[in-house]
Amino acid sequence: MLYYLFEYLDKTMDIPGAGVFQYITFRSALALILSLMISTIYGKKIITFLRNQQVGETVRELGLEGQTQKAGTPTMGGLIIIIATLIPVVLLTKLNNIYIILLIVTTLWMGTIGFIDDYIKIFKKDKQGLKGIFKVVGQVGLGLIVGCVLYFNPTVTVRERSATPINFNQTETLISQTPSEIKSTVTTIPFTKNNELDYAKIIEWTGEGYENWAWLVFIPIVIFIITAVSNGANLTDGIDGLAAGTSAISVLALGIFAFVSGNVILSSYLNIMYIPNSGEMTVFIAAFVGALIGFLWYNSFPATVFMGDTGSLTIGGIIAVLAISVRKEMLLPVLCAIFFAENLSVILQVSYFKYTKRRFGEGKRIFLMSPLHHHYQKKGYHESKIVTRFWIVAILLAIVSIVTLKLR
Repeated sequence: MLYYLFEYLDKTMDIPGAGVFQYITFRSALALILSLMISTIYGKKIITFLRNQQVGETVRELGLEGQTQKAGTPTMGGLIIIIATLIPVVLLTKLNNIYIILLIVTTLWMGTIGFIDDYIKIFKKDKQGLKGIFKVVGQVGLGLIVGCVLYFNPTVTVRERSATPINFNQTETLISQTPSEIKSTVTTIPFTKNNELDYAKIIEWTGEGYENWAWLVFIPIVIFIITAVSNGANLTDGIDGLAAGTSAISVLALGIFAFVSGNVILSSYLNIMYIPNSGEMTVFIAAFVGALIGFLWYNSFPATVFMGDTGSLTIGGIIAVLAISVRKEMLLPVLCAIFFAENLSVILQVSYFKYTKRRFGEGKRIFLMSPLHHHYQKKGYHESKIVTRFWIVAILLAIVSIVTLKLR
């Protein structure tokens, strides 16, 4: 809203300084500050409200140190993240941008699923919350929406890499020589020299006109990624500050990708795919990072609020959509390796337990407890030490991911 207001003031009244809102960098910085202020200042009021409504966490007895002290801690704190993200986004972004619309829909969609899950756990006294099948249906539904929009919407285009990178001193030549925008299902393969893959090529064997059926490959891949990443974020939310901290680091890296991919000069200099209009996502990302950091003010050990599924499912959904939008979804196993490690630990634990029980009559475990962070708790590590070390790993993974811009 403020973007359009200042755009109007700049064009009609020529007010000095009004044109600064045209710059993504300025609006991103403002979004970060605003979301940080909202999450820290008004976060306390939301926590007090949740506590007064007796929205407390019911803790299952798992034999973990310090677990009983967490009982009654307000949950649904993901509302802080959602509110602190959406207010700056509505104020500072171009609301007609297709990527911003998708991210707002993702935030509200996954936030609603998580809220329903938390509501059932707290007010219906059902520890299982929303049945898994309904969560999956919700995730698949979002994936279907995102996949269809990214594939069929005419404003979602790319400009392929030029044969030779153009330097910063050739701006006019760059703009004139850049190929026209095209609809494409091309994505980026990290750590490879010719690092682009067109999903349509997967069905090239079907014969002439195969490009028209590329959605049969693209949309299921989008659904799978959104489901996997949102579940990974959900599993990672098990100890104070873990999910919020690691997510903020990953999202910050995606912000760099969004900024350079949406800038015609930087993308050509780095010789990467230029994605028109994607730079606007940087403003959303800045607001999201600010909200996550502000939430950490209250969620760091010892936590005074938990994000619940309201927050964790939303975080995972946003990260997945961001990665797909900037054509970096194949980098997620590196950038979000912590999410995938948590997911994998649960899959391995459950599968091995079922196998050994069927084979030997007694179930055996690979880990002391899954997800992975609980394994380290069982080994005697304090949860603040686990979180800090996971953050360090997340920073290293983010650096490696960013380096792939030139490491090919």
